Amino acid sequence: MNKIRAAITGVGGYVPEYILTNKELETMVETSDDWITSRTGIKERRILKGENQGVSVMGIAAVKELLAKTKTDPKEIDCIIFATVTADMTFPATANIVATAVGATNAFSYDMGAACSGFIFALTTGASYIQSGMYKKVIVIGGDKMSSILDYTDRTTCIIFGDGAGCVLLEPSTEEVGVMDSILRSDGGGESYLHMKGGGSRIPASHESVDARQHYVYQEGAAVFKFAVTNMADVSAQLAERNQLTKEKIQWLVPHQANKRIIDATANRVGISEDKVMMNIERYGNTTAGTIPLLLWDYEKRLMKGDNLVLAAFGGGFTWGAVYVKWAYNS
Repeated sequence: MNKIRAAITGVGGYVPEYILTNKELETMVETSDDWITSRTGIKERRILKGENQGVSVMGIAAVKELLAKTKTDPKEIDCIIFATVTADMTFPATANIVATAVGATNAFSYDMGAACSGFIFALTTGASYIQSGMYKKVIVIGGDKMSSILDYTDRTTCIIFGDGAGCVLLEPSTEEVGVMDSILRSDGGGESYLHMKGGGSRIPASHESVDARQHYVYQEGAAVFKFAVTNMADVSAQLAERNQLTKEKIQWLVPHQANKRIIDATANRVGISEDKVMMNIERYGNTTAGTIPLLLWDYEKRLMKGDNLVLAAFGGGFTWGAVYVKWAYNS
């Protein structure tokens, strides 16, 4: 009997209409288009505007597109995993909200928090359900409304992040396609360099925590950059070596869109030329758990069945990892 693998059989995505450009940011904080572009590669990012608009809005739109594209009955979905650090509420899980909104009434659903590595952690988890034979259709979403936790007077963070969500459908296949291998890592020692102090059980929301601006992303950029370059690049190289994926055999590197310099360092470590590196950071910025599925969404029409993809991410926690995916279909 052939081994069951979890194949990606469809992709969906959504980005908000509002575009926040570097030029507009120049009117908000002391920065410039040239400074942002040279250090991050970002030219603009999307922002979800309006009252009562949580990350679920983007997740619902992405999943609806996915269901329509793949002609999938939502009642056939067994499980939905939503990777996010900007859930609509502490509870219920945003995945629960999405499942109900799209009509996935037979699915169980939950959120996963691993910051920028969230999507690849959730992808590997969803693949395990498929590979075990337990479920037939699993949707994995990655998305964040980072604008909801950004201090737009802090130029070290507000220039980097944007809003967006993407998703994939996982189904069983006995062909040599799908999620082939993964290496996932975490180190809680990274807490002091990248975190949001307020809003959890350690520092619940209060007048004091709000006044101290503890409900915004805090990042020590130089330290995070150093850890990200080393760990994201090393784990990608390790995964490639373990699977005999020479640079000639890798069709696409799919890196988390945090910073173009980190992306370049990862590509160099694996030996991948720039034309084989998926990139949309200049248009969307860092959408945290949304970056990798949004790359797949943007590049879907260029992917061919049998293409070897290396997905790589690094995020707060610290969390990092790489996943080897063999693409399962021609668009």
